[in-house]
Amino acid sequence: MTIQTAKLSDPAVRAFVAAVNSHDREGFMTLLAPGATMADDGTDRDLADWIDREIFSSNGHMDVDNESKGGRSLIARYRNDTWGEMRTRWTFSVGDDGRITRFETGQA
Repeated sequence: MTIQTAKLSDPAVRAFVAAVNSHDREGFMTLLAPGATMADDGTDRDLADWIDREIFSSNGHMDVDNESKGGRSLIARYRNDTWGEMRTRWTFSVGDDGRITRFETGQA
């Protein structure tokens, strides 16, 4: 059963999912701390290139099925125009200022 975005526990993660699903690139970028990093399937990627390719230019969308670790770990059905839909895992590190310092994703 999908968890409604508004009911996700962690505020930064909730805002991340909302920005992805509303295709709000500007809002998404404000959620990231300076120097934020990310990895996809265990490999660090160029953040700006990855989010443009995998989220914003390909209509990315997340349906969250499960959350754990205080809402900073998700299992979601992620889809975009390039790859279709797949079951994915997401983990987030959030700084003291409430902004995301790192996220990791990959197939679950």
